[in-house]
Amino acid sequence: MVRVFGAAGTPVSVIGQGTWNIETSERRTAVQSLQTGLDLGLNHIDTAEMYGSGRAEQVVGKAIAGRRDEVFLVSKVLPSNASRAGTVEACERSLRQLGTDHLDCYLLHWRGRYPLAETFGAFEQLRATGKIRSWGVSNFDVGDLDEALRVAGPGVIACNQVLYYLEQRAIEHAVIPWCERNGVAVVAYSPFGSGEFPAPLSKAGRVLKQIADRHDATPRQVALAFLTRHAAVFAIPKSSRAEHTADNAGAANVALTTSDFDLLERTFPRGPRPRSLPMI
Repeated sequence: MVRVFGAAGTPVSVIGQGTWNIETSERRTAVQSLQTGLDLGLNHIDTAEMYGSGRAEQVVGKAIAGRRDEVFLVSKVLPSNASRAGTVEACERSLRQLGTDHLDCYLLHWRGRYPLAETFGAFEQLRATGKIRSWGVSNFDVGDLDEALRVAGPGVIACNQVLYYLEQRAIEHAVIPWCERNGVAVVAYSPFGSGEFPAPLSKAGRVLKQIADRHDATPRQVALAFLTRHAAVFAIPKSSRAEHTADNAGAANVALTTSDFDLLERTFPRGPRPRSLPMI
């Protein structure tokens, strides 16, 4: 597994695993999918207190039971809980749900009403007590990142988790360059879109299949390889089935060529910089 490093030496996989709202009926297959990912070397698991109102954290806790030392574990605090005291309480609640005594990284899910100094102060308190090893942010545009850097100082913010998929490349305009300059890892969530991955018979789908066939790969592996072409970027695709997780893991071995990149750039143009950072 190829690895990159965020601020403060935070280790992350080029391809990790994300979770979302997991219903009770899906828990068994979700646990199996996460464990398959661990078997394949996908050591980064991302979740949040918001997902399923804690149910996703419970599923992750079951999946990593007895395997905690194999996992780089991430969760997120809701902005509504992100006061200094509220952040500490939310983290402790997440730790109980996950069945662990620490998180490898803890994120602010998006900007809210509490000053960043309060939230970041709580993060530093949690780090000092060993409950988290590092911390970062999510859904932050460049203006938010500038403020975060002024509050936190350099070399502290581990990552920024943002929406990034073939047909939504807004972060390439300014967010990725900012993160590269400041040593912040970019965590790409929903790298297959939200139900928007190109259909096989569409023009874009045929291009992905053409490239995939040249590399003995799948269209989704090609998409992941393209999105993680920047050294600072890694992706956390969600997958509820073990076979999909195995497919995702294979993306780390797909070496796209310059002509592949050019064709994908033409097929999925970046477009103009939006006024605000998209999120789902």
